[in-house]
Amino acid sequence: MGVLILGLVLFLGVHSLSIVASGGRDRLVARLGEQPFKGLYSLASLVGLILIIWGYGLARQEPVVVYLPPAWLRHLALLLLLPVFPLLLATYLPGRIQRAAKHPTLIAVKLWALAHLLANGMLADVVLFGAFLAWAVAERISLKRRTPRAVPALPASPRNDLIAVVGGLLVYGAFVVWLHRVLIGVPPVAM
Repeated sequence: MGVLILGLVLFLGVHSLSIVASGGRDRLVARLGEQPFKGLYSLASLVGLILIIWGYGLARQEPVVVYLPPAWLRHLALLLLLPVFPLLLATYLPGRIQRAAKHPTLIAVKLWALAHLLANGMLADVVLFGAFLAWAVAERISLKRRTPRAVPALPASPRNDLIAVVGGLLVYGAFVVWLHRVLIGVPPVAM
């Protein structure tokens, strides 16, 4: 469990820099330069992500039951996960979805984490998905209080919404049918 927690602290810590010290991030960029800052940020995020994956795998080898969710919650989880990939794609494809959601990635992370908390009751699941849910809520609250940073983006287009929805649903289908089992080692639906 220690490796998982270390990974979460590193990954979510780096991603929380603007939450806890918005000006600190800007000072680091000014001192290091934009590209070196992004390089260090990416490296720390990658190391954190690797530790999360490794630690979660280790923790799953010695499961500790926190709660046993009823089987019907798995169906609800699958429903909550339906918009996750379209929202993630809408983050990078400006259109009505992105405009309405304001922060589609944060909504996707919240839905992803909540769905997994509903369907899984092991300690490693509660730690992993609970941490991501708490981070996404804190980040959204923080964004309401911060001045938005200019981010380069593609031109907005109704076609982007179509691409986000169709592409996202195709990725979702691939995860349900195949990728979740291949990448995570657990089928999301008992076949």
